[in-house]
Amino acid sequence: MSSIVQPTRVLLDPLDATGAAIEARRWVWPLLILAVCVSASGTAFSLRWDAGPAVVQQMQMSGQLGRATETEISEEIQTASRKALVAGIAKGVFVMPLLTLVLAAALWVVAWLLDKSAPFGQLMSAAALAMLPIALYHLIFALCALAQHSLSEARVMDLVPSSLAALDGLSPKVAKVLRGVDFFNLWSVALLGLGFSSATGMSKGRAVVLCVVLYILFVGVFFIGVPAMMAGGPGGPRGAGGPGGGR
Repeated sequence: MSSIVQPTRVLLDPLDATGAAIEARRWVWPLLILAVCVSASGTAFSLRWDAGPAVVQQMQMSGQLGRATETEISEEIQTASRKALVAGIAKGVFVMPLLTLVLAAALWVVAWLLDKSAPFGQLMSAAALAMLPIALYHLIFALCALAQHSLSEARVMDLVPSSLAALDGLSPKVAKVLRGVDFFNLWSVALLGLGFSSATGMSKGRAVVLCVVLYILFVGVFFIGVPAMMAGGPGGPRGAGGPGGGR
């Protein structure tokens, strides 16, 4: 029973509970909690998602809408809902544990670069414990989604307004960047820093600052850099018809 309670105490008492959980290498239960919560989130989304508008728009863009019957459109909508269900469960069961493993490997590389030694099991525990706020977000999302009659894709983005992107009057580009200033993500980053400190012996303040800097770099690459590259690549403003070409 303590193997379950000890990791979850990290959410309530991170300063004292994180070190004990890292020392005991508690990573199995946090991963299981993460997998269950993310799978529940994906399942709730698929049950409440109104796939009709998205499917019709996709068929219209591909030129299939004019040739399709009502029965075929209905089948496409059902297929899209089933794919969303499978994708949501797969994200919880496979993708999130794999991302946690990648995060633990990244922590090992950072520790090596800083000449800090730490057992990989403790770094894996740090990564898994840092995912608990993300699991909590998905649990809240699942409950909120099930409380809705139906969900559109636009509504999904703001169902749990935990980032500064929920502010009114923001341009799409600014809103995309401000999605990185997210309560659950920052909570996760703080736990990651405390876990890294417990595993490597680095001071808590330095470890948290290090993880915050790494997170800022992550946001810069994936929230700003990659979207900008995709917009300027093939099919983007400059890739569609050469100079002066639009989307």
